[in-house]
Amino acid sequence: MNNLQTYQTFYFVGIGGIGMSALARYFNASGKKVLGYDKTNTKLTQNLMNEGIDIVFEDLIDERITSLQKENTLVIYTPAIKTLGILDYFNQNQFEVLKRAKVLGLITENTDCIAIAGTHGKTTTSTLVAHLCKEADLPFSCFLGGISENFKSNFLYNGSTYSVVEADEYDRSFLNLSPDWAVVTSTDADHLDIYGDKSHIEEGFRQFAALVPQDKQLFVRKGLEIGRGHQTYAVNEPADYYSDNLRMDHDKIYFDFHTPTETIKDFVWEIPGIHNVENATVALAILHNLGADFDTLKKAIANFKGIKRRYTKHIYQNGKIYIDDYAHHPTEINAVMGSIKTFYPDKKLLVAFQPHLFSRTRDFADGFAESLSKADELILLDIYPARELQENFEGVTSSWLLEKVTLDKKEVSTLTDAFEKIKEKDFDILLTVGAGNIDTLYDPICEWISTVQSTM
Repeated sequence: MNNLQTYQTFYFVGIGGIGMSALARYFNASGKKVLGYDKTNTKLTQNLMNEGIDIVFEDLIDERITSLQKENTLVIYTPAIKTLGILDYFNQNQFEVLKRAKVLGLITENTDCIAIAGTHGKTTTSTLVAHLCKEADLPFSCFLGGISENFKSNFLYNGSTYSVVEADEYDRSFLNLSPDWAVVTSTDADHLDIYGDKSHIEEGFRQFAALVPQDKQLFVRKGLEIGRGHQTYAVNEPADYYSDNLRMDHDKIYFDFHTPTETIKDFVWEIPGIHNVENATVALAILHNLGADFDTLKKAIANFKGIKRRYTKHIYQNGKIYIDDYAHHPTEINAVMGSIKTFYPDKKLLVAFQPHLFSRTRDFADGFAESLSKADELILLDIYPARELQENFEGVTSSWLLEKVTLDKKEVSTLTDAFEKIKEKDFDILLTVGAGNIDTLYDPICEWISTVQSTM
């Protein structure tokens, strides 16, 4: 394979994915020609096109593809795409074709790479680490799995000494990285279509942790077995780095942060949930080890705005609240709903949830049912298939899942009908949640609540 610098053109197969788009933005910012394909035109692909990237949405071999030269074109694809005529063309014509994770690994080889891994929490933690690096004015670039509300992007270039990357366990992608620093936030069972069972996903995280050269630069949430020396972090219990004395005041959370040698009191931010204080704890630990001072870190924590679709909250004048979140695993849904119940224990909660993948719905059906039963009313959308086919998962449907939910007020809906159903409901808080295309409801819901709030 040629050195990345020798390629002048980069073609992305599945460019609209959150990880793929960050890479596309990197090469576009580097002055390279970037183009690609995606199945669906979304806000993200529109933003990429506005940035000068050429994207098509049909699987056609046109002049834009046939004019590419294999000597100076690198094709990057996501393993979520199994079959595609465009990808077949590049393989048949002997173009260099690499997975996204391999290319990300190559980019970060020549940096001090800070890799954030975990089945939950990695997007918030990596975005927060990047935000703290920016506020501390460290020379870094970041490749994130969500859109930072501070950066308004999933990519930022502020130098090349450090790289902050979200280390994705899907398809064992994170084993392509060369982390100098790393975090493991959680090793819960997920992606069982890849790993088979919990023991194999835990082994995958142990293999990732083994890539970090020094014990003191590997940070693991206390209680996880990772198979090698590391530093621990926790909330409300002693660890190498931990936070405690959590207090809530007017939607703000205060906490104290402990290093092995000192205590820094009264950090404050607006991101809800004990799990997010855990994420803040390890982000502070890393930046402290990189030499950032605590006055800077306090200010940075206070002005962190979060990530799009991670507990994105709107409060309206009539008291109605709308929250949108990306959660797609029972543990994540429990965290979101737990935060809502903590802040608003007496308010009526309507949940609209879109399951993501037939395999995940099947593997965690009882967990989903238990989580969703904590709502007051549920609209369960059809399963978003992504890379999977219904014919391979006979009987795994939203109607099947709904039968396991113990609520009285519950129903199944298509995405097309969901907005009209929501408008008919009586609620104090609306939560839309899921990792598929349920986010297309976000703008209509915001516009609807704001225009009708005076008569609701």
